[in-house]
Amino acid sequence: MRDLPASEITRIFRAEYGRAVAVLVRVLGDIDLAEEAVQDAFTAAVERWPAAGLPPSPAGWIITTARNRAIDRLRREASRDDRHAQAALLHTSSAPIEGEGVVPDDRLRLIFTCCHPALSISAQVALTLRLLGGLSTAEIAHAFLVPEPTMAQRLVRAKGKIRDAGIPYRVPSEAELPDRLHAVLAVVYLIFNEGYAASSGDHLVREDLSAEAIRLGRLLTELMPDEPEVRGLLALMLLVDSRRAARTSPDGALVLLADQDRAQWDDELIEEGRAIVRDCLRRDQPGPYQIQAAINAVHSEGRPTDWVQIKQLYDQLLGMAPSPIVALHRAVAVAEVDGPMTALALVDELDLGQHHVFHAVRADLLRRLGRDAEAAAAYEAAIDRAGNASERDFLRRRRAALSI
Repeated sequence: MRDLPASEITRIFRAEYGRAVAVLVRVLGDIDLAEEAVQDAFTAAVERWPAAGLPPSPAGWIITTARNRAIDRLRREASRDDRHAQAALLHTSSAPIEGEGVVPDDRLRLIFTCCHPALSISAQVALTLRLLGGLSTAEIAHAFLVPEPTMAQRLVRAKGKIRDAGIPYRVPSEAELPDRLHAVLAVVYLIFNEGYAASSGDHLVREDLSAEAIRLGRLLTELMPDEPEVRGLLALMLLVDSRRAARTSPDGALVLLADQDRAQWDDELIEEGRAIVRDCLRRDQPGPYQIQAAINAVHSEGRPTDWVQIKQLYDQLLGMAPSPIVALHRAVAVAEVDGPMTALALVDELDLGQHHVFHAVRADLLRRLGRDAEAAAAYEAAIDRAGNASERDFLRRRRAALSI
């Protein structure tokens, strides 16, 4: 295989980065060193693979190359009488690359390490997205609606705290699990969201991230089978992912939920998700992920969509987990039940000026009200803030269709 396109190496990076970092953290015992080693390995891949061709096991090549690069670096540092490097080299040289050990999944172990309560919730989520999801600092900053330099500083501090506090690389005991659960679920859901609607790049969907989040959701369900919110998150991801094939046209253009071909929806995922939602309802311990799963279960039913029920569920969600994003999504349901004028008044109260979806929702409401000039300005604001090419193209088409 020759002339390997850069896009294929990028795809492998997206698919394998998190696994490689997780394995190298176990092997090296140092997060910074693991991340740098994996990045070095992918740099080497960019240099070698286009000419030499793709190795039989790209993931194995990356992990082995990263380990060797890290050992070389530790040997150089150890030769300068660096006791830390000497100890790390001894650990690295004896640590096996293969084998699962006590915990069945290195990535799950890395999530729990990053979600230690010594770190702030935002730092826990951001660090895990960086190490496990392979998201860039810019992509994580977009997810948190903060400037990129702010996020870069947050990541450096989080890694330093793990190192300085000696936070262990392991899944916590059963008694410790509940203290980590909120952050762990947030991490998995953000990984899924980045896969379902990528914050940057040319393609709307990153199937590798969505699949990884669902895989982790299933592992968490096995680990904590009696936690309703764990099951609720899994149901939510399954129901949303069931629509993936219909979300884009053959040429990659975004297709809104109302315009999707439901014949392309995955009936098996829908039924599995609905079954989990029904089980959650029987348990009667509602939480935010379960409510969001219920909303998507309603969306998965036949037309016409029961917007009254969806609005009621958003009312419950807003009371349980109030946030501007939840309020924005509730306003979309309000528009279907009470009309766009009522919804616009709610949207205009929100402080989400840097969020492109806020401007996109506002633009659509203004369009429906016949206020095309204002809608055009709102579409322009959304286009300026959207990082994904598919979303920008969709917004431009909407903007061009206005009668101005």
